[in-house]
Amino acid sequence: MGKTPTKIKYIVGIDEVGRGPIAGPVAVGAFCCINQTNIKEIVNKAKEDLGLPIRDSKKLTKIMRDKWFRFLHQCKKEGLCNFAVSFVAPEMIDEFGIVKSIKKSLERSLVESLGKSLVKSEIINKDEVFVYLDGGLSAPEEYKNQKAIIKGDEIHPIISLASIVAKVSRDNVMTNYAKEYPEYGFEKHVGYGTKAHYEAIKKYGQTPIHRKSFIH
Repeated sequence: MGKTPTKIKYIVGIDEVGRGPIAGPVAVGAFCCINQTNIKEIVNKAKEDLGLPIRDSKKLTKIMRDKWFRFLHQCKKEGLCNFAVSFVAPEMIDEFGIVKSIKKSLERSLVESLGKSLVKSEIINKDEVFVYLDGGLSAPEEYKNQKAIIKGDEIHPIISLASIVAKVSRDNVMTNYAKEYPEYGFEKHVGYGTKAHYEAIKKYGQTPIHRKSFIH
C-alpha cells in the first residue's frame, strides 16, 4: 500500500470510469477515510464477513461489485468512510473534451468526499489530506499531498474502492438509460462502442446521451 506521512488525517482515493464509451457520462469516484486503520478495517471486514476480494472494479464480477457497493454504503452510514461520485454529461464532454470533463468531475467528487458526513467540519486543512489517484489523474494544485499511481486501482485499496463506487454508480445510470432507450442495449455494453451498439445507431440513429464527438 505504501506509507502515508504521519501528519495526514484524511486519505482519499480517486478513479474515473467511462472515458472510452461513445454514450453516457464520465464518472469520477472519490473515496475518503480518516486514516489507514479505517481502510484496513473496511477491507478486512469485507473479506471476513462477505468473502469479497479488493481489486480493480473491472476485475470483479457484477455480483461482487454490487455486494461491495451495498457494503460500502453501510460503512458510510457507520462513519467509517465517505465517498462521492460525480458525473459529466455527454453534451459537456462534446463541448469541453474528455480531459477537462474528467478534471471538472474529479474536483467536485473530491470536495464532496471530504464532506461533513465524515469530517464533521466545514473547514478542511488540505495539508492534512493525502490524495491517491489512478493513472495519469491529478488533483487540484492546492492538494499538495497527492500521488498518481499507474494501475493504482489494482495496487492501492483506497483507489480500488473509488473504482468500485464509480463503476457501479455509472453502470446504474446506464441501466436506467436502457429503460428509456431499450433498442440500444445500454444495460449490456454500458455505452461502449460494441458492434451491436454501432448497429443500433445505424438503425435507430443517435440518442441525446451519445457523445457526438466520439462517433465516427
